[in-house]
Amino acid sequence: MNPPGADTSPPTSLRFGYGTNGLADLRLDDALALLADLGYDGLGLTLDHMHLDPLAPDLAARTRRVAHRLDELGLGVTVETGARYVLDPRRKHGPSLLDPDPDDRARRVDLLVRAVRVAADLGAHAVHCFSGIVPDGTDEDTAWKRLTETLTPVLDAAATAGVPLAVEPEPGHLLATLADFHHLRRTLGDPEPLGLTLDLGHCHCLEPLPPADCVREAAPWLRHVQIEDMRRGVHEHLPFGDGEMDFPPLLAALAATGYQGLTVVELPRHSHAGPHFAAQSLPFLRRAARAAETAAPAPTPSFPVPSHGDPSATPEGSSTP
Repeated sequence: MNPPGADTSPPTSLRFGYGTNGLADLRLDDALALLADLGYDGLGLTLDHMHLDPLAPDLAARTRRVAHRLDELGLGVTVETGARYVLDPRRKHGPSLLDPDPDDRARRVDLLVRAVRVAADLGAHAVHCFSGIVPDGTDEDTAWKRLTETLTPVLDAAATAGVPLAVEPEPGHLLATLADFHHLRRTLGDPEPLGLTLDLGHCHCLEPLPPADCVREAAPWLRHVQIEDMRRGVHEHLPFGDGEMDFPPLLAALAATGYQGLTVVELPRHSHAGPHFAAQSLPFLRRAARAAETAAPAPTPSFPVPSHGDPSATPEGSSTP
């Protein structure tokens, strides 16, 4: 018998997960059981004080227990590092890779290296991270120099562990767009472990290309995908149906890339009702994916799409931190 609320519809070629940052009021083991019962293929595991605290003692032993539980439940995992206050109880997402204080930057690097080790022990398919906001009084050239310097030891750890590092363009951050990702990639010499986290709502929010074309343009570097609904020019993660995104062509484009990782629902500000939104999201996504599979091929865009590696144009729209 299927658990109450489980999505019993046939699976699709895409694998869907749910972010634990949207289930912050649940114990991690309860969150894992919920997602397995609902029919998810996996999860985006945000390392935080309530979910596999990366700074608490006995991390390796606790990670082994989580790995065993994931295996029991048949869940895949991506490790995410966007916990708001895990390093500093007073500064959201602080310190960042861009902080003026080198000791503070080193704390963020240490967290990311720990995340890489956790990901390797969990069998995760990627570790997600982001650049951070440019600090007041810091020029962009200095910020980019700090980013490349701080990511280098993390990429070395990722190469040793065999786990890709998937950097996310985040509205309002130094690295905010696909063009910024390509700038980082070229500056670092296109290292093999460096990949991309593509948030599909962010594509709709501020990229100049339609989201489906962003997916096609980003395909060679896709290592992790996040999804939610959103409105143009407004960086607000919304439950499906509350925004203005057209999901079937977007999921068709993603499936056509051959992407094999998880596509993870990203609703951190809806954690107060996390079980409800987790139960609602999977049927929505599977319906959209099946609609994509049965739809006629999309027409060729009437505007040129940049070839792989070409930076996209200057982003449009506004965002909120």
